[in-house]
Amino acid sequence: MGMVETTQTFYRIHGTPFGPVALLWSVHGGQPKVRRVLLSQSGISAKNIVRTFFPHSIPSSCAEIDVVTHKISAFLSGDDIQFSLDISRLDLCSTFQQEVLRAEHKIPRGRVSTYQRIARHLGNVNGARAVGGALANNPFPFIIPCHRAIRSDETLGGYQGGPRMKRTLLEMEGVSFNALGHVVIDKFFYPGRRRPRPLAAEECAVV
Repeated sequence: MGMVETTQTFYRIHGTPFGPVALLWSVHGGQPKVRRVLLSQSGISAKNIVRTFFPHSIPSSCAEIDVVTHKISAFLSGDDIQFSLDISRLDLCSTFQQEVLRAEHKIPRGRVSTYQRIARHLGNVNGARAVGGALANNPFPFIIPCHRAIRSDETLGGYQGGPRMKRTLLEMEGVSFNALGHVVIDKFFYPGRRRPRPLAAEECAVV
């Protein structure tokens, strides 16, 4: 039997090797679903982010959310964890962002792609900046491993948890770096090209 539908947002704080992580969740379609994963950042913890930006959320959890938080801890400890998208509220994202996040979710452990290659995979040869923006605002870090997208020049690019965390996560997954801090990679994920399609208005935003 599913849970009772509610518009109330709950949160679960969980300690990790990178500091506290907060999961915002609610009941949707009779099931608990993650609305956002919030990372602690320099000078502000995930708990304070919840208090500041989601003051009406309530501390609570359930068996399904507990499983996700424990998987996140294992993931951040270096375990090979694959998250299902079924636990996340992807429907809260725009159509374009959903496409980007689904493409990012397919990049396996130990591999990386670039914003440009993901854009080409989606049919947008000029969409690298829009892809970067969609990933910069990824509501589900770890569940969707946006740390596996880098710049075309093989530098890291941005990350919600900061560049040090992004590099550490990639190194734990077996990705190497040279002395200049560039990713050492023989083959990118999404190597091919696809026929371009017209850009939607939301894809033209400057990141």
